[in-house]
Amino acid sequence: MVLQKELIKKSALVSCEWLQQNLDTENQVILDATFFLPRQRRNAKKEYQQQHLPGAHFFDIDEVADLSNTLSHMLPNADYFSTAVGKMGISNNTLVLIYDNNHFFAAARVWWMFRVFGHNRVHIIDGGQTRWKQLNYPMSSEQPTSITKNFKAQYCSELVFNLKEMKFVLTSKSRQIIDARSTDSFLGQRRLAEAALQPGHIPDSINIPYAHLMDSTQKTLFSDQTLQSLFKHAHINLSDPIVTTCGSGVSAAVLALALYQIGCKDIPVYDGSWAEWGRQVDTPKHTKKLHER
Repeated sequence: MVLQKELIKKSALVSCEWLQQNLDTENQVILDATFFLPRQRRNAKKEYQQQHLPGAHFFDIDEVADLSNTLSHMLPNADYFSTAVGKMGISNNTLVLIYDNNHFFAAARVWWMFRVFGHNRVHIIDGGQTRWKQLNYPMSSEQPTSITKNFKAQYCSELVFNLKEMKFVLTSKSRQIIDARSTDSFLGQRRLAEAALQPGHIPDSINIPYAHLMDSTQKTLFSDQTLQSLFKHAHINLSDPIVTTCGSGVSAAVLALALYQIGCKDIPVYDGSWAEWGRQVDTPKHTKKLHER
């Protein structure tokens, strides 16, 4: 196996160029984690069936989830996750490589999920399908088969925050809260599809839209130096504790990924995010007009 600097320095990323040279590596599984929001009106699974990176399995965050929860794609329990990824041919020794076709959106979520369940041999393919196709690398419509492997999950609770923990963060001011949603959602200016969901954001949270963390052309994550500057400009103290949030616990993982790249390795994600906080009667919500500071 050809090693790349990203793997040697334990980066969360590998390049498309590296993967193209290592497609046939043993004990390696590629996952297509593409996910689209309802308003995008695209079907990730159908698009996967039409074309995907060679050998990739489809990872559906709405299926590998707590199906008993009224909120979408909440973390499943360890046994459910173990069974689901085991069927994809993943064991505790498997190198897992994840990409998507929607700006890191769910690739980062799945990367975070594997880490939550104790698997650190996991990386994101930088630039995903967009970058892969820019390089004119081959796509496939073939559905891969796999031999079921044994995966034993070990739940890492420090990477996940729930509603109770977020309420404590707010009252104690023990962590900086970073929200990955678009600015209009953060400010409460985007129309919400669900009547039970109130607009706004968690008081004192800081908005860094996940789309601002990547190159708009190649869809690759910005360099470490640029990411450092972005967080500094947003007045984030990287030496102090942080928790990330978003609309439903997906793009918050993109923030966790960017922070991981610049040395903040164990940043928790608020799994329920605004989908949970915005429904609660007793949680404070802050809206802000664009001219306010």
